[in-house]
Amino acid sequence: MDRFQAMGVFVKVAESGNFAHAARRLSLSPAAATRAVASLEAAIGARLLTRTTRRVKLTDVGERYLDDCRRILSDLAEAEAGAAGSHARPTGLLTVTAPVMFGRIYMLPILTNYLSRYPAVDGRALFLDRMVNLVDEGVDVAVRIGPLADSGLAAVRCGTVRRVVCASPGYVAAYGVPKTPGDLARHRLIAITHDGAAGWRFKGDRRKAVTVKPRLACNVNEAAISAAIDGWGLTRVLSYQVAEAIRDGRLTVILTPFEPEPLPIHVVHVEGPGAAAKVRSFVDFAVDQIRTNALIN
Repeated sequence: MDRFQAMGVFVKVAESGNFAHAARRLSLSPAAATRAVASLEAAIGARLLTRTTRRVKLTDVGERYLDDCRRILSDLAEAEAGAAGSHARPTGLLTVTAPVMFGRIYMLPILTNYLSRYPAVDGRALFLDRMVNLVDEGVDVAVRIGPLADSGLAAVRCGTVRRVVCASPGYVAAYGVPKTPGDLARHRLIAITHDGAAGWRFKGDRRKAVTVKPRLACNVNEAAISAAIDGWGLTRVLSYQVAEAIRDGRLTVILTPFEPEPLPIHVVHVEGPGAAAKVRSFVDFAVDQIRTNALIN
C-alpha cells in the first residue's frame, strides 16, 4: 500500500472512529487498516490516533494531519481527473467557509442543494468567525463580509449587508424610539463584545463612533438578538442576522437614516485557470443564490 492509499485509510478511520468500520468501507481487513495507519505514524514519527477497545480518537498531531491528508487527496483526485479528461466534471471534496451565522442560515442550504445536484462531490462546511487562509487551511471557497484585503484571491461581489440597530415592538412601545444616535445613552443597550468595545459608528460628521455603555454584553450575536426579541433592549447587528425576525415583525429597525455604508459580500476562491470544476460551478451556483435572496440584499 502506497502513501496516498494509507492516507485514504487514515481519513476513513478518523471519520469512522473505528478501524473495523473503516476497513469495511474500504473492503480491507481491520489488520490491513491498522498497518496502513501504523506506517504513516512510523513515517512521520508521531502518534496520529489514540486507541481504546471500541473507538479511536485523533491526537493534536492527527487533527492537523487529517486536514492535510484531505487536501492532498483532493488535489490528487483533481489531478487524476484532469489527466483523464474529466476536469470539466465537478468531483472530489469541496470545502466552504463562511461566518458562523451566515453559514448556518444561508450557506448550508446552498451547499446541500449543490451537493444534491452533483453526487460526485462531497462537502465540508467550516463556519468560523475568523479570517481563514484558503491555501494554508485547504479551503476551496469562502464568503467574506466587509472590505477585501489585497490577497490575490478571485472575488465575486454578490450583495451587501447593513449594520442595523433594532428593537422589539414591545420595547419601542414601552421606551420610545431614539431619534438620533446620541439618544442611545438613554436606552438599554445590548452589545456584542467585539463590537461594543469599539463603539457604534453611524453616518454623519467624521463618522464618529458613539460610545456604547451596554447594560448587557454578549459574546455571540444570537444571544444579543434573542434578548432584543424578548424586549430587553436595543442591539446592533448585521441585517442578514435579523432578516427573518424583521420580516416576521419580532424586531423593528431604528435609526435607519444614520446607518453607515453597507458592507459588501464577496464569494472568493484561489485564482487561476486551473481551478477545479467543483470550485467554478459552486461559485457560480452560490453567487446566483445569494444575489437572488431578498433576505440578504
